[in-house]
Amino acid sequence: MRQEQTSFGVSSGGATLVEITDEIDNWLRGTGIVTGLVTIFCRHTSASLTINENAAPAVRRDLLRWLDKAVPKGSHYEHDDEGPDDMPAHIKSMLTGNSLTVPVSGGRMALGTWQGIYLVEHRSMSHRRNIVVHIIGE
Repeated sequence: MRQEQTSFGVSSGGATLVEITDEIDNWLRGTGIVTGLVTIFCRHTSASLTINENAAPAVRRDLLRWLDKAVPKGSHYEHDDEGPDDMPAHIKSMLTGNSLTVPVSGGRMALGTWQGIYLVEHRSMSHRRNIVVHIIGE
């Protein structure tokens, strides 16, 4: 078994989903590992990761609207150190998760046809997020 690890930054531009599939795939091909597991980890508490459809942009818009409706901004949160979207961003991150594990087969992530990996930015302001990627396999 071999292991490789890297990290990279992602600029968000505010609340959005940023697809990072290609960046991970390109790095993965360079490792030479053909079969294994890749773990993707977001090093933040107000951004998260998800696997979702990467064909229709409406999916991303609907997901963001749903998250905003499920966890609205407001003055009803005690924690608001960085503004009214601070605590809602933490809750959204907790709901969507900060890590993903994907099987690797044939040197590529075994994602479905319409699946992509996304950084989900939950804050209104632009941020630079750090993603750590680790592969174990052979």
